[in-house]
Amino acid sequence: MSDVPKARPGSPHPAGGHGGAGSPERLDAKGQALKGLLPEVLPAFHSHISVALDEVVLTVPPERLVEVCFTLRDDPRTRFDFLRCLSVVDYVTYLEVVYHLWSMEKRHKMVVKVQVPPEAPQVPSVTGVWKGADWFEREGHDLYGVVFTGHPNLAPLLLWEGFPGYPGRKSYPFHNYTEW
Repeated sequence: MSDVPKARPGSPHPAGGHGGAGSPERLDAKGQALKGLLPEVLPAFHSHISVALDEVVLTVPPERLVEVCFTLRDDPRTRFDFLRCLSVVDYVTYLEVVYHLWSMEKRHKMVVKVQVPPEAPQVPSVTGVWKGADWFEREGHDLYGVVFTGHPNLAPLLLWEGFPGYPGRKSYPFHNYTEW
């Protein structure tokens, strides 16, 4: 996967952020089992499996995201039927869209990550996999400018139509803002 940045010196995470291979693993038995199972469930997806704190983390290329999500939802060994949260993280050199998943049947959790360039951030919508992604994706579009292709309605959720820029990004100018 060529789009995944290499780790910065002295940092376990690809862009120097939190989590990643250097974080102490605190996986419970379900997490350990899931980590061992994912290579069997997703053998052909060219994904990277790691651990951050107490969750298994799967990093996939954007073009494989929807297919991976359908597999994680529908495979009887994983059954990730609930999207807990979708967020976007700005690492300046790239944006990372983060999907926190939960299986109500299996009672296990994991994270799926997709990395995109900040100049043209585009990720396929997962609203066809989990309807609950609708507002999360609209929020990511409003605040970070991520285009979720195939989303049924990316109308602004938090900001007004034509709002200038993306206030979630680190590069957004907050004029005259000071901490207390």
